[in-house]
Amino acid sequence: MASTSRVLSGAQPTADSYHLGNYFGAFKQWVALQDEFEAFYFIPDLHSITVEYDPAQLRERTYIAAAQLLAAGVDPERSALFVQSHVPEHAQLAWVLGGITGFGEAGRMTQFKDKSARSGSDSASVGLFTYPILMAADILIYQADKVPVGEDQRQHVELARNLAQRFNHRFGETFTVPEAHIVKATAKIYDLQDPVSKMSGSNQSHAGVVDLTDTPQQAAKKLRSAVTDSGSEIFYDRETKPGIANLLTIFSALTDRSIDDVVAEFEGQQYGHLKVALGDLVGDFVAAFGDRTRELLGDRAELDRILAAGAVRAREVAVPTLQLVYERSGFVAP
Repeated sequence: MASTSRVLSGAQPTADSYHLGNYFGAFKQWVALQDEFEAFYFIPDLHSITVEYDPAQLRERTYIAAAQLLAAGVDPERSALFVQSHVPEHAQLAWVLGGITGFGEAGRMTQFKDKSARSGSDSASVGLFTYPILMAADILIYQADKVPVGEDQRQHVELARNLAQRFNHRFGETFTVPEAHIVKATAKIYDLQDPVSKMSGSNQSHAGVVDLTDTPQQAAKKLRSAVTDSGSEIFYDRETKPGIANLLTIFSALTDRSIDDVVAEFEGQQYGHLKVALGDLVGDFVAAFGDRTRELLGDRAELDRILAAGAVRAREVAVPTLQLVYERSGFVAP
């Protein structure tokens, strides 16, 4: 069992850039958690091959993901930052956990049902079906106490909890039973063109998504074009004014000010004033973030060094966990 409180999370390299929603919904929280926990943060490239993909693109996106996580403030001196495929124990544990996971249990996972419904179950891969089992292995291999996830990922953490408890019951106390760590104060950023849907890189139209690699001009244009609501008064109401509520949330998150404070600043002004001011703020943010990301990407050897060091630290925990699992499972030691 872990003697120190440990936190584990990952972000898939499925796009050419993370976006503003990723930063405020996850990465900013990851950075804060480094002060409180022993942190393990990884890039789940094994998960990325459960759907059709391009190998060269995956490799490049993995480097971009690493650079952006570092630019966001993940500190490789305080956290293990690594690539999933660099730690083979993830896949090895997933196979063992697959042996104690029910077929129906895996089939009830929401993400699989949603993705297979879109593409058809015949074209969905076995990897997509077993994806949640690998995710459980990602968590359990590190004996993680807390798993920072969005509400939409809570089901996957519940599966990890169930499998940990099932293995412990059958084979003896082996795994820490993890908990989902969902911070209520985390800013949830919505699509600028569809402010009732969360900002997502998978949206068909990218007009409502602010990428962390956008130029200041691109970001400001997206903010100026953001969908707003009827009326002209600026106040926060997620139900009746989702567009303005989203802009106020972004403004609050960028400035670390309360939404009430931001509303007071724009009292008596028009929507356009808020959009222009927010466009400038977001533009400054992505400019600095982009500069730092490009600087990191300019030294691939240093990125390789950081990721290799992170994998070494990860395996210091993963290898003993897998050895214990193999021994408890009845495998003959090599």
